[in-house]
Amino acid sequence: MSYLEILKYPNAQLLEKSEVVKNIDGLLQKQIDKMFKTLYVSKGLGLAASQVGCLQSFFIYDLSTQKDEPNHGSGPIVILNPEIVETEGEEIADEGCLSIPGYFEKISRAYRVQLKGLDREGKEIRIEGEGLAARLFQHEIDHLSGVLMLSRLSPLKRDIFLRKYKKQKKNAETK
Repeated sequence: MSYLEILKYPNAQLLEKSEVVKNIDGLLQKQIDKMFKTLYVSKGLGLAASQVGCLQSFFIYDLSTQKDEPNHGSGPIVILNPEIVETEGEEIADEGCLSIPGYFEKISRAYRVQLKGLDREGKEIRIEGEGLAARLFQHEIDHLSGVLMLSRLSPLKRDIFLRKYKKQKKNAETK
């Protein structure tokens, strides 16, 4: 099975809002399987469908490699039509994104999050996460809403990122 191409910043499709998943069929299951293969090849923790050009509202994740996290062992998990129903606290921590490779920045997120959605078979689920899991949930739901982590930066940090990005792009083009 092949893996999918992850859309990279500044691809405009990353800013589009995903649509509710209505049909849980064989095509969706194949898409989910390909996304997990892509996630593992990319050494990521989570992946929103919109990051691979599929504008349906779902994401996948696997935190089983994160031994220091309270949610260790939770994965591989699929959440269709995720919705945050409760948040608590705040945490500022480093965050990265497969669509902005090599870039990490401190981002403020809720420390604890409770989600509701559907599992891979269409059964209603509720999942609670703290720390890294909560951060991942919020990050992936942002993707499904067409929001990149860059939108969560201060104007100064966003400006610094854009200048560095343009410089790297220019340098790559001259090589």
